[in-house]
Amino acid sequence: MKRPLLWGGFAIALLFLGLTILNASWLAPYPAGAPKQVAQGALSPLSVAQPGEECASARIEPPYHRHLANTKESVLRAAKMGAWLVEVDARLAAGGEVVLFSDARLDCLTDGRGPVREASLARLRALDAGHGYSADGESYPFRGRGAKIETLSEVARAMPRRGRLVVHLASDNPALVEGVAAAYRRSGRDPVQAQDAFYGPAEAIAAIRKRYPDVWAFNPDAARQCTADYVAQGWSGFLPESCKGRTMLIALDEQALLWGWPNRLIARMGASGGRIVIEGPQASAAGPIAGVTLPEQLTEIPASFNGYIWSGDAFTTLPALITRFDDRTQEEIDASQAALERRRAVQ
Repeated sequence: MKRPLLWGGFAIALLFLGLTILNASWLAPYPAGAPKQVAQGALSPLSVAQPGEECASARIEPPYHRHLANTKESVLRAAKMGAWLVEVDARLAAGGEVVLFSDARLDCLTDGRGPVREASLARLRALDAGHGYSADGESYPFRGRGAKIETLSEVARAMPRRGRLVVHLASDNPALVEGVAAAYRRSGRDPVQAQDAFYGPAEAIAAIRKRYPDVWAFNPDAARQCTADYVAQGWSGFLPESCKGRTMLIALDEQALLWGWPNRLIARMGASGGRIVIEGPQASAAGPIAGVTLPEQLTEIPASFNGYIWSGDAFTTLPALITRFDDRTQEEIDASQAALERRRAVQ
């Protein structure tokens, strides 16, 4: 009786040792390169709305800089401050023009009404894009400051040579993908050569991959499924099919669940042509990508990580990693620090 138990224990010990070596991060090559931040919404106020809250995009922290999501000024400054990719939201307007706007309707953020898709470009340009933002429901700090709805072609044309966009395809309407492709043609920008990226609904991503086979494009739900599959199967040393050549989206507080994290997993994903994106903590299994919102959260990411970090507040997280591009005035730095202290107090 004792001998079978002894041999069983020995076999389990060998299996444990084998899995430990197979998934040992320290035995993998040290990854080349540095982490790359994605500026969610370019530089924009942080939303404080609760899930399901009406006009969620308009409910913000007290603003501490002048920038709004999807504006040319915000996009260009995020690129200047060192964002590897700057995120914008692409929506179809009447007539097939693609505009950059956070919501499907105009009611919450602007002084207009109705769906974006039913508004002409001329009508959209006449609206105040900062009209509805408020921290208290009584004051509207961006109202009347000249914020306008931009087109994708205008912003793509204005991007600096080293600047990159990640375009959120905000619907699965096939006409949106056609409009995005037309906007790129008008701007003279090739998304593959520019190393731009796309994310959005599965149908839209399939269509954009068909048009641009070599571009980085991903669906967040599929990227989270890749992570879940790897947690279940990664012990074997093999990547699940859902991860090969695709994107893995990892919540900041779930890194410890990953086999061979970080170096071994980075090597496995890299060998398959895949990419890794880290999002903020307590991310939901479905829905929008959650951004990192505090500079100290960056210290929770291993020093060897060379993938992408999704930032919900690039105005503070970009300078935390890339100080040489920090062009903030002292007044902006002081306002940022005060905003971070308020945020820490409620988190």
